[in-house]
Amino acid sequence: MASGSRDEQRRHPRVLVDLPIRFSTIDPELDPWSGTPFFRSGEETLADVSRGGARVRSGEPLGPGRRLLLEIELPDGTAFEAIARVAWAQLEPRRSAEYGLGLEFLGGAPDHRVRLERFLHAHARRARAASA
Repeated sequence: MASGSRDEQRRHPRVLVDLPIRFSTIDPELDPWSGTPFFRSGEETLADVSRGGARVRSGEPLGPGRRLLLEIELPDGTAFEAIARVAWAQLEPRRSAEYGLGLEFLGGAPDHRVRLERFLHAHARRARAASA
């Protein structure tokens, strides 16, 4: 891998997943036709996650800096909710009209952070057991 690649720059290891994620924007946008403020919301697909952030596959880009309220249902049936910031958005090279959104977790309830940590630790244990 090339020196300075995105993987080498990560502070936290990523776990590949394919989970639904619900989001809504925190800061309102203005409708260009009516001037009325509105919030975006939707359901997309979580592609990977770490303790510091996530990558989402999305049908539309959200600009860097946008703040989001997230809800992810973890495989054990518990929910992880957090506030996140869009760090980057780019067109996915092998997926027509699909964007990748890099999210940085900004905050959330302590018990929800614990749920995410448990999921990540369980995934790491399964990965170690599978490679042994």
